[in-house]
Amino acid sequence: MTYLNEVMKHQWDDQAISDYGEQNGYTFGELAREMLRLHELFRQLGIQKGDKIALAGRNCANWAVAYLAIASYEAVVVSILQDFKAEDISHLLDHSDSKLLFVGPYVWKELQHQPMAQLEAAVSLLDFSPLYQAEGVHFPSGKEIDEAFRKRYPQGIEPEDVHFQADPDTMCLINYTSGSTGSPKGVMLNGRSLSNNVEIGKQILPVEPGQRLVSMLPLAHMFGQVCEFLYPLCCGTHIYFLTKSPTPSILLKAMQEVQPYLVVTVPLVIEKIHKKSLDPMLSKKLIRACWKAPILGHIIRARVKHALKNAFGGKLRYFICGGAAMNPVVEKCLMDIHFPLSIGYGMTECGPLIGGNPPKYFKARSGGVPVMNMEVRIDKPNNSGVGEIQVHGENVMMGYYKNEKATREAFTKDGWLRTGDLGCLDKKQNIYIKGRNKTMILGASGQNIYPEEIEDKLNNQAGVGESLVVEREGKLVALVFPDETLTKRMTLEELQKQMRENLQRLNKLIPGYSQVSDIEIKHEPFEKTPKKSIKRFLYK
Repeated sequence: MTYLNEVMKHQWDDQAISDYGEQNGYTFGELAREMLRLHELFRQLGIQKGDKIALAGRNCANWAVAYLAIASYEAVVVSILQDFKAEDISHLLDHSDSKLLFVGPYVWKELQHQPMAQLEAAVSLLDFSPLYQAEGVHFPSGKEIDEAFRKRYPQGIEPEDVHFQADPDTMCLINYTSGSTGSPKGVMLNGRSLSNNVEIGKQILPVEPGQRLVSMLPLAHMFGQVCEFLYPLCCGTHIYFLTKSPTPSILLKAMQEVQPYLVVTVPLVIEKIHKKSLDPMLSKKLIRACWKAPILGHIIRARVKHALKNAFGGKLRYFICGGAAMNPVVEKCLMDIHFPLSIGYGMTECGPLIGGNPPKYFKARSGGVPVMNMEVRIDKPNNSGVGEIQVHGENVMMGYYKNEKATREAFTKDGWLRTGDLGCLDKKQNIYIKGRNKTMILGASGQNIYPEEIEDKLNNQAGVGESLVVEREGKLVALVFPDETLTKRMTLEELQKQMRENLQRLNKLIPGYSQVSDIEIKHEPFEKTPKKSIKRFLYK
């Protein structure tokens, strides 16, 4: 809370958070007042320190207000993705022992019909009005809260009244995430983990107060929660929340108007931009021939960089990707033009940061070096130095809520967290991800086959939108969802012919032991997690 206290005192009248394109927003001073006003609500509802309060709704300024009010009251934030089905949210409210729920209208529409045995009250994220209260629970009126607030702060709130605090070693967050392995788990994080993640952001991506940012990733996911909310807010950034699904047109308009210093996203976003805007130009013979030329190539690359930065508002200093591997062709293009790219490595269980680097130190295909107060080791490396990535340090979770078995399985006997990722380290400690332990396929002669590496090459073939490599009866089969621009102008027969040609080219690029036997065309996009990773467990 120290960072938040300081920024509030120094930027009291500056804008802190806003809903993009709407009237709702708060200065840092107004944010402090609304947090303290919600504290009065908690007191009158009998909420105690350590009680669980859930959040489920689309990104918005009031989501951020509620989150900070809960954390500064020293209750526990229960972060639930609004994309979960209503029955799943109901189950998680029960599992987390949540007493109070802040909920958006989109979620409440279905959730209100579900059983909520332990919940005492539900509050709207639109205006903090009551939506539900259990029998025997008195939900105070706005007038009652205002009176209690005036009694506690008769002179009103001034910067010197702000002194939020919390025990760094006490659990402050339970984050429920679907991940890509099936049923969700409640990751318990303490204040020290979140504080260290914020400090890492300040260290790697220094920012001047008053700069602006567009928040588009789900706030209930740790990547968006830390990198698009907690870290920038504690730096004095003005955050604009996209309250609707970030379609390309909405996103482009927001970028042009807000002119963010930082864009935090998943690789899928920049890969789509590359495929639709850059690839047609870069595939021209003249451009390809001149791309590396000393003078003309420099001019071409500079113009491409300028155009791409302008697409993100023109003031971009950092472009951070995470959550999944980036297409190597796209990554190489961005590095060729010296775009301010950095790809980090993390997981919810580390709140989320494990690896990262400022753009100028980023190494291609890596996930950065271990971040501050975190250690990384490779367990049982093979001849290529590849083994399970294990981590230790301040960011690591306390465990899974009410799941001792899963917690024991997540840690080694000497206390290191098993990430489940396979990778290696170079001499400078850059982390290279090779695949997931659970997705690795053992070849017929004992070779380790990493489907992600095959998919990287396949995704660069003509007409491939997305792909997934699976094992069937000892053979590798690639499932492909074609590029939709291709399917509009090709018959099924032409598309099948294209994929057969892709298969031939692919197998020339990969070792004999990992040859793909067939490509199967999928007619619907792959189902994905909130961070846009394909839900592998659904496909065989």
